[in-house]
Amino acid sequence: MKNGQVREPIQKKWIWILLALITLGIVPWYFPASATEPYILGFPLWAFISTVFTIILCGYLSWLCVNEWNIVEDQEESENAKGDKR
Repeated sequence: MKNGQVREPIQKKWIWILLALITLGIVPWYFPASATEPYILGFPLWAFISTVFTIILCGYLSWLCVNEWNIVEDQEESENAKGDKR
């Protein structure tokens, strides 16, 4: 636990704004119907961009879980583990 302080990212607006922007990038609603061309690495352009944004979303959520989440349950579990050793 970093610095022993409880942090819950649900209260941070920048997390939600970035999550919304990434989610909008995943859904290729902004492409015209003719966006099946060109192909990049065998994927249509819209599918390639959607895949890239999906990978970005996975990385972002993983980073949030590792760096931004520090909730009370962690403290409770560590206290219970200490109590079990006695």
